[in-house]
Amino acid sequence: MTSPSTDPQPEQTPGLEPGGGVAPGDTPPGEASTSGVTNEQPDLPSAGANAGVYVGILAVVALVVVMLVGYAVGLIG
Repeated sequence: MTSPSTDPQPEQTPGLEPGGGVAPGDTPPGEASTSGVTNEQPDLPSAGANAGVYVGILAVVALVVVMLVGYAVGLIG
């Protein structure tokens, strides 16, 4: 026994024009139509915190570069 299809039937779908098109303005908006912020937004971190994150990332990148150069020199020499 097969179950009926769960796909919508075009002849029973409201708002469809002949051929399956939709009239302009008949589609729902892509996202909520509310404007503004509903909750208080957190404060942004200070410039010092941002600089600290950048320094940390650069330190990790520099460490990886030094390790790779050391590995390459060890293989070649």
